[in-house]
Amino acid sequence: MKNQIIQNYTSTIGRWLFGLLAVALVGWGTSACEPQDLDRTFDGPYFVRFTDTTLTYKESRSKPIAIQVHNAGPILDQPITVNYIVTGTAREGKDYSIVGTKGTVIIPAKASTGTIMLQLINNANNILESTSLTFTLTGVQPSTLQVGFGQEGVVGKQVKVTIQDDCLLGGLYTGSGQIGTRTYSVPDVEITSTDCKQYILSNWNIGIPFFSFDAITPTLTFIDNGDNSLTVPSQGSADLGSTDTVTGRGAWNPTNRKISLTLQFKLALSATKDTTVTYTQTYTPQ
Repeated sequence: MKNQIIQNYTSTIGRWLFGLLAVALVGWGTSACEPQDLDRTFDGPYFVRFTDTTLTYKESRSKPIAIQVHNAGPILDQPITVNYIVTGTAREGKDYSIVGTKGTVIIPAKASTGTIMLQLINNANNILESTSLTFTLTGVQPSTLQVGFGQEGVVGKQVKVTIQDDCLLGGLYTGSGQIGTRTYSVPDVEITSTDCKQYILSNWNIGIPFFSFDAITPTLTFIDNGDNSLTVPSQGSADLGSTDTVTGRGAWNPTNRKISLTLQFKLALSATKDTTVTYTQTYTPQ
């Protein structure tokens, strides 16, 4: 009786193991017939999208802004035409303009990107507020492509451009000045302000002979008096001697927006002797 029970138990275990093996073989055979993930390749759909999602610029920026649209798929032998719309609080013709054909951007044949050229209009009025633009892709040709990626094509479909108001004298300038018979010029001198009264000029080293012309970019604070005249209060600089100061006066021309400054440097020649050197500079908006 005992032997019979052992024999039946062994037989049951054997059938159970055989069943397990059969299921495993069937599963292996099925998976062997299906393509593995490593064998699969992405076959689309491919799409176009904005390269950026947010951009921020001051209205005093004079150079056009390139808003990039790129093809996220294989480069094509034919041009890609992408359509878009513009919405937002910024006003066309007063806050911005579109260079070229508005509403369409072309990705050239054998290229991966195209650009929408946005030109800001500087209507600085000492009111520090911000406006914005939203560019939204609406269609693309050839039809083998789609706009945006992901669920409902939302990824890369829009880019928001924030336009920050700037103060009346804010922006990028080219500074120029004459030392003896030689004229010096320095581009990309930035003037900034947080209250539209007191400004910081990022570099007044325009051929000043007692500085290394290329290496030092000292700042300068000046005040807008509200009547087109400017005051440079007495101030020191880490790049001057500890007892040296700079002061001066200036003017802003509302017609061409140029700033002229007459700076006086008080320099210590020795422990008992000082000298004053005067330079005139002009800053032209870029």
